[in-house]
Amino acid sequence: MTGKADFTEEEWNVVREGPPSAGMIVLVSSKGGSFRETWAMAKTFAEARQKHGESELLDEIVAHKPDTPRFHSPEEAEEKGLEGIRQAVALLEQKAPGDVEVYKGFVLEVAQRVAEAHKEGGQPVSAEEQEAITKIESALG
Repeated sequence: MTGKADFTEEEWNVVREGPPSAGMIVLVSSKGGSFRETWAMAKTFAEARQKHGESELLDEIVAHKPDTPRFHSPEEAEEKGLEGIRQAVALLEQKAPGDVEVYKGFVLEVAQRVAEAHKEGGQPVSAEEQEAITKIESALG
């Protein structure tokens, strides 16, 4: 099992920021619902805490509330967030190959739950949110 102690502080920050970055990319991809979407992200982390023991890495990521990165624009969220997700996966492939799939799954779960938190235009997931999720999937590899 791999955990926080297996990474430098800088590396850990990259890994830890991946899931909330995915949530933020989706949140800012379309207008509206930011309160519900932020709540959905926090709830996803809280529910993951209840599954304690499936992955030491995930347990340590969700041990605290999501540390949501601050972005100045949707474009910056997408650019920096996707790059951070790519870096996190690359680090995990090197240092924790057994945890890569559970990490990817959690990143996508956060993105999907944020997208579904607020109906827009009568749709459970807007076209913009689905596009953001597709970009996140691509960044995850």
